[in-house]
Amino acid sequence: QEALEESGGGSVQAGESLRLSCAISGYTYRRACIAWFRQVPGKEREGVAWIYNGFGTNYGDSARGRFTISPDSAKNTVYLQMDSLQPGDTAMYYCAAKQSYCSWSRNDYASWGQGTQVTVSS
Repeated sequence: QEALEESGGGSVQAGESLRLSCAISGYTYRRACIAWFRQVPGKEREGVAWIYNGFGTNYGDSARGRFTISPDSAKNTVYLQMDSLQPGDTAMYYCAAKQSYCSWSRNDYASWGQGTQVTVSS
């Protein structure tokens, strides 16, 4: 049974950092694509970052240079370290998983977590 559980969201000031966690069961991150997406009400779900087979990474334009995706092998968890947060980063953040290659299309992902809210104030 595949399941993903996000945690680590919260409310911060602009310029601060947060680390989101995605605890994975039913997959091993070493043989899957684990991705982070975010969504603001009324807008499309946006790809933030993904990690493929535990080492290949890619970032969306909004995340590149500020966010880092990384795995924790002992916990079968994938983190999203978010630095220099801005109000535009305010969104619900979701973890998603799929077998095989990564993509930025939400429709390609078979499993989703419930999301964790990130709010950044100026």
